[in-house]
Amino acid sequence: MAVTATPKSKSLAIEVETGKDKAGDSIFGKKSFSGIKLTATDQAIFDVAQLIIPVIAADTKDVYINEVDTLVKA
Repeated sequence: MAVTATPKSKSLAIEVETGKDKAGDSIFGKKSFSGIKLTATDQAIFDVAQLIIPVIAADTKDVYINEVDTLVKA
């Protein structure tokens, strides 16, 4: 049985340092930005993340794209 994936939403997430643990190692959480256009390219989303990172008043780590698709039987 074939299945078709239909894109529903995209969001950008940036790992941001939220503190230090007892050993002094960084603890990271994610700051998410929703409402990304479904047609936005990975490069465009990355470029926007690079513009956001300097504004965040904390160290950052990785950048993520979260995509949600609806699966339906074809």
